[in-house]
Amino acid sequence: MTKKILITGGAGFIGSHVVRRFVTEYPNYTIVNLDLLTYAGNLENLKDIEQQPNYVFEHGDIADIDFVTSLFEKYNFDGVIHLAAESHVDRSITDPFSFVRTNVFGTVTLLNVAKNTWKNDFSGKRFYHISTDEVYGSLGNEGYFVETTPYDPQSPYSAAKASSDHFVRAYHNTYGMPVVVSNCSNNYGPNHFPEKLIPLCINNIKNKKPLPIYGKGDNIRDWLYVIDHARAIDVIFHNAENGETYNIGGNNEWTNLDLVKYLCAVMDKKLGRAEGESAQLITFVTDRAGHDKRYAIDSSKLMQKLGWKPSVTFEQGLELTVDWYLANEEWLQNVVSGDYEKYYMTMYK
Repeated sequence: MTKKILITGGAGFIGSHVVRRFVTEYPNYTIVNLDLLTYAGNLENLKDIEQQPNYVFEHGDIADIDFVTSLFEKYNFDGVIHLAAESHVDRSITDPFSFVRTNVFGTVTLLNVAKNTWKNDFSGKRFYHISTDEVYGSLGNEGYFVETTPYDPQSPYSAAKASSDHFVRAYHNTYGMPVVVSNCSNNYGPNHFPEKLIPLCINNIKNKKPLPIYGKGDNIRDWLYVIDHARAIDVIFHNAENGETYNIGGNNEWTNLDLVKYLCAVMDKKLGRAEGESAQLITFVTDRAGHDKRYAIDSSKLMQKLGWKPSVTFEQGLELTVDWYLANEEWLQNVVSGDYEKYYMTMYK
């Protein structure tokens, strides 16, 4: 095995797609998936590759310094791809301390253990930190986030991610650690936990439940197909210059209301319903505190310097996503019911 790579949060939505890509594309790498298996971590996401000889799962907490140290001593990692994070804005508003512990303290723990283990011999090493466009705050009707956009986080979630970004860059500037950072727009696709907008609406449309839309539904997001995000992470990990930041977006701006209406139309066709039937489920609810108006990513640096570009349009990706959820009813029911969490509580005491 030529490289040993630690991927944190690899049982989560984005992380599972990154683990799958690295396990299948690089059979000569040892891929170690570290995940605490909280509510959004689901090993069912990786059933298709869990028996591969170059894949290892480790259950643990990135904020547990003794455990992380033992893991680095055991595997002597060449690289870290750090995705583990608390990521749901609504949860951060009710429980900000959990976000500080995981997103800030957990990231610094990984950085410091990597620095101490590598003993300042960074040849062939890389620490890759995956962040979010939410650290930039909110845009008006014009303009795009670029890599040099000043940070202006508006929620406890984005504030915690912004802090972790700063620590990663500080370890590069202070200790010379070989780091890269990427900030992505909203992801969608298979295996997405159904508290997020698109999978929530797919599940609710199927079961004829209300589709909650914050405020007037005029908040704008740029949507990135998760498999394209995994492709970008692959390219950045292998080809980026140390100390660089790359924005990853899908170049797909949709208001929340227009997106849900389009999703309703797709679902009506898939389920054989009358045109416009599912759109009647749309329900407007009180807007979220600190709700950013618009996110839009300029990915031109990544596209021009490293040659990445999205492989699907939003319409194509959304149809693939709907098809996956309709074909994986058991996965969705296990997640909604919480049965997988009960299983983990038994297995990983």
